[in-house]
Amino acid sequence: MTVTVHTARTIVTMDASKPVADAVAVEGERIVAVGTLAEVLEAVAETDHVLDTSFAEEVVLPGLIDQHLHPILGATTLATEVIATEDWVLPDRTFPAAHTHDEYVERLRDAEVRTRTERGDEWLFSWGYHQLWHGPLTRDVLDAVSETRPIGVWQRSCHEFHLNTAGLRALGVLESGWSDGVPDDVLETVDIDAGHFRERGFFVALMPLIVPLLMTPDRLSRGLRQMVRYLHQNGVTAFNEPGAILAPGAWARYEQILGDDDTPFFSFFLTDGRGPAELGMSHAATLDRAVRQYEMAPDTSSAASRLAFFPQQAKLFADGAIISQLMQMRDPYLDRDGYPNPDHHGEWIMPPDMFEERAKLYWDAGYQLHVHVNGDLGLDLVLDTVERRLRERPRDDHRTVIVHFANSTEEQVDRIAELGCIVSSNPYYPVGFADKFGEVGLGPVRADVMTRNRSVLDRGVPLSFHSDLPMGRSDPIGMMSCAVNRITRSGRVAGPGQRVTVEEALRAVTIGAAHSWRKEHELGSIEVGKIANFTVVDANPLDVEPMRLDEIAVVGTVFCGRWFPVPADARGRTALTGSGGPTPLTLADGGASEHRGCICDVAREVVRAIA
Repeated sequence: MTVTVHTARTIVTMDASKPVADAVAVEGERIVAVGTLAEVLEAVAETDHVLDTSFAEEVVLPGLIDQHLHPILGATTLATEVIATEDWVLPDRTFPAAHTHDEYVERLRDAEVRTRTERGDEWLFSWGYHQLWHGPLTRDVLDAVSETRPIGVWQRSCHEFHLNTAGLRALGVLESGWSDGVPDDVLETVDIDAGHFRERGFFVALMPLIVPLLMTPDRLSRGLRQMVRYLHQNGVTAFNEPGAILAPGAWARYEQILGDDDTPFFSFFLTDGRGPAELGMSHAATLDRAVRQYEMAPDTSSAASRLAFFPQQAKLFADGAIISQLMQMRDPYLDRDGYPNPDHHGEWIMPPDMFEERAKLYWDAGYQLHVHVNGDLGLDLVLDTVERRLRERPRDDHRTVIVHFANSTEEQVDRIAELGCIVSSNPYYPVGFADKFGEVGLGPVRADVMTRNRSVLDRGVPLSFHSDLPMGRSDPIGMMSCAVNRITRSGRVAGPGQRVTVEEALRAVTIGAAHSWRKEHELGSIEVGKIANFTVVDANPLDVEPMRLDEIAVVGTVFCGRWFPVPADARGRTALTGSGGPTPLTLADGGASEHRGCICDVAREVVRAIA
């Protein structure tokens, strides 16, 4: 096999023993030499090789990684009538942000009128609502938009859902017996009078009913195909879909689109440790289900296999969503006057006894745990659980991942380090939400220090970044900018003491992310023996002014040794929206519209897996 020697203006390796290089040699899928051009040519002198100078004016980075995102959520939410706290710019139209209650209701009414001609009384779905910007969204408010047409509003966090009376009726929720078999504590997070389902009420009670309507065949297929273009444009060469509930029909669709030969990134998955817990399944049945999920995947021994389940890794869920302000906090939530608000409290996604049971189950089976947690009280639960597990069944290098890491204290960061946990944070939280959460809910002190990335690194805790798309933009360089600059929507710096350096941020979207997956020997840096995944950009992030990171353009990616250029007219990555929100996920071919059709196999299998 012929070896290709690539030269570049600079090669940033993220290898401490050789941080920069002039050339890298690739044979097939693997890196065989890195160093100066003379060193690399000497290393391959006895092998057939060619010199490729295509990147001579560019900068080569290790293939960028989004540690955690949700491709189906991104495709599905942005294929609705988007009315959000930020502008979302799509190829064929722009969805402008709504900043007040009146603006929100007006936009929803406009969407109802505009789409009625095409769809009549079919469902109207919208995503992006947030109560702090848009005010209360009750069943009465939605009924005033339409009394006859079913309306479903997916909250910005994707952890809550609002329905009008017609929607509740269409789903059978107003009929007696609709909730038979749903646990009482789940029903406590359902308010039928308001048409509001939050956290477990949404995930357990409503999701099996609503998923088939949201995940039509056309929307899923087009959404996944545009995900390929979107991630490639932003230089992503690997991502992880955590907490995946996959049945054979869903995996087949992933194989078709994400596993296509022209898809230039790895799509990794890990199992959801939550669903069976809601249904009272036995320990043996729960663990058997987890094993069967990743055994559904095809043989992934080849480096070029684009899809794989992580064996013996599972995701657990502690408390509610940060964007909904349903995380569990030690100190009370605050009202707009700064006083404690007794009517505002967090929620548990997995109540403490359930969390303890499932954590013990997976820990004792040798699984690595990835734990969704957002509040400092939620983090207490997680750290106390890890401490008990270590005491009862010690494990070296367990790498329990603290996922999201929105709210914490310095003392808790000390405990994270002491217990051997690692952190994957979402650096967009302070950028997108510190201003508003400082006004109501958290107050300015707690809001500004969300995602204490500096504190984590100062304790020597491994750190990675994720977008949690559609919660933030799946754009590793954009994530770096958020972590380095922490500039909020109002233009101020939130928690300047928690900023990190550009080099530290680059580690978090390369070798740090790979480490969180136990893939550091394959991905995350440019070293001999590793998979040849590179992101080629027009400027070295280590040399540009930190405030100009978002101006760096992705020229293309090398995936498993194969070059995938980004079209010249798309090399600006994706432009930031004017309101300071996440980069929009562009949907091709009129993706903002609803689509008619029967329930697709994927939706049917997802519902079956949940139920």
